[in-house]
Amino acid sequence: MYGSSDHAHPGARIDPDALDRAQVVGDDVPGGWPVGFPHRGPPRCLVGPAGIERLALLLAEPPPPPRPIALVPIGEAADARALTLAEELRDAGLVVDLGYSGNLARRMRRADRIGARAAVLLGEDELASGAAILRDLDSGDQSEVALGALPARLKALYG
Repeated sequence: MYGSSDHAHPGARIDPDALDRAQVVGDDVPGGWPVGFPHRGPPRCLVGPAGIERLALLLAEPPPPPRPIALVPIGEAADARALTLAEELRDAGLVVDLGYSGNLARRMRRADRIGARAAVLLGEDELASGAAILRDLDSGDQSEVALGALPARLKALYG
């Protein structure tokens, strides 16, 4: 088995019978570059598992993922329009969850369960007027918003 890291001597081999003693067959010098190994600069410091854990503790906690927007089509005509609207909202940088199964109450429970920030209700009446119902799930406020203004309005909810 040949060494594969950049600090191992190309000819150094681990003796499989002496793995428990970590004997290296070759010209290795403990704590430095192997004898005869072409190198530039000082030996590199390697970090062991405990060092990696300490480094990981120094990293900042990643930000939580953005809360999704629940897009709820009501009726067959709204299903087709909901697909294109979902793509438009995703292109605007929003996370969209498109729920198809169940009645309106079941879809709203799903929106609550996934932690959605808002729900966009799209029915046949809304399609006829070129608008959608926007429900802020944190405050409970509900308003009718033109489909063209929907991405900007949703981005404003995220503040």
